[in-house]
Amino acid sequence: MNKRNIKFILLIVLITLFLIGMLIFYSSKTEEQGQNVNKITTTVMSVGNNALTVQDNNHVIYTFAIDGGDIDVGDIIELEYVGELNKNVDLQDIQVINYSSVNVTEDEDGIPDDWQDNGIFSDFYIQANEKLKEMALEEKISQILLVRYPDSNGMIILQENQFGGYVFFERDFQNKSSKQVKSMMNSLQNVAKIPILTAVDEEGGKVVRVSSNPKLMSEPFKSSKELYLSGGFEAIKKDTVEKSGILYNLGLNVNLAPVVDVATDSSAYMYGRTLGEDTATTATYAKTVIGASKGTSVSYTLKHFPGYGNNKDTHEGEVTDERSYDEIVKNDLPPFEAGIDAGAEAVLVSHNIVNSIDSENPASLSPSVHNLLRNELGFTGIIITDDLAMGAVSNVEAATVKAVLAGNDLIITTDYAKSIDSIKTAIQNKTIDARLVDKLAFRVIAWKYYKGLMVDNQK
Repeated sequence: MNKRNIKFILLIVLITLFLIGMLIFYSSKTEEQGQNVNKITTTVMSVGNNALTVQDNNHVIYTFAIDGGDIDVGDIIELEYVGELNKNVDLQDIQVINYSSVNVTEDEDGIPDDWQDNGIFSDFYIQANEKLKEMALEEKISQILLVRYPDSNGMIILQENQFGGYVFFERDFQNKSSKQVKSMMNSLQNVAKIPILTAVDEEGGKVVRVSSNPKLMSEPFKSSKELYLSGGFEAIKKDTVEKSGILYNLGLNVNLAPVVDVATDSSAYMYGRTLGEDTATTATYAKTVIGASKGTSVSYTLKHFPGYGNNKDTHEGEVTDERSYDEIVKNDLPPFEAGIDAGAEAVLVSHNIVNSIDSENPASLSPSVHNLLRNELGFTGIIITDDLAMGAVSNVEAATVKAVLAGNDLIITTDYAKSIDSIKTAIQNKTIDARLVDKLAFRVIAWKYYKGLMVDNQK
């Protein structure tokens, strides 16, 4: 055998060994952790230094430790990965092997496919999408804000900004007759291009924004604890129907109640606002209130997710919940789950920092907390922040933007001008994509159709 033939054979052997090595390498990659290559289609929410945050069609948010390259916020991408996604961690511990851009597709009604979730309001997505097409960006931004009713010029401010709604406090009803309250609400709805949410905390007991006024009610609504001890769940049901009738007659259509937190320490801040019973009984309470509210035209809001527990007051400053994840799942989540199963339309998230879920962010600004609500509890309705003016988050930089990126649909704010400006700035610098605001406004409007607020003679 001559030297030329030997070299040729050696070359063939080397090429063969190289190809075998490459095959083994890629085979080991795809079989890592005993799994095949998986795919997920997502919308890019943020691109940072070696971190890519995305959201899937079920509103679940994931962050991957990869360089986004030329990917922009708002892009639709398909990720190929090996491993198992964990919806309850800040950073995914999986291997992304490839990602590629995907064109935005729509169904026959023009609704983007990644907005379709078969959720509680999905029967009204077509109408909501048609209404969305008529709106300017500023109106869409305002639609995701639930603004504290101002001391003065509430009607003029609404006319200029077209908020998703107002939240009213005790001062707003003080010394007003029923006729005056109705007139106030009618005047606001008359200047709204899209009917507004008119929300109030009418829990009963310690928190009675409306019934504290003797001109509106002969006596304040009783606390859930007092009702339960005197008449059980039948008293709870009767109270919910009566309360809904009073609120609706005045022009109010959202009650930021019931409180379904489980607090066992009588000295705890939230204890006096809870049912004061164990987890199972509180779960039945949540189910009872939501069930009784159906058909009353007033929507009720489960709060304060993922459970306030025996923690301090977040109105005053930062509060950290040190309980274990298992304890929260066992003791705090069942009432929310029961209320959701009964058809709850909205859940309000607390400002507590829940160490076992996300030690860096208040729950209201935490994607991990929102993933828990969306994924583990299967909630498809509207997620609402607690008031961003509260002490626990008032000093958080860009709190409104963080609230949007965390997975909230509706943001309670007092400084509406700052909130609007921060969202507009975030869109301009590509921290938030305008299409994300579209999606949130679309969901809020779909809720309004579900509630029966949208009427043909709207402006």
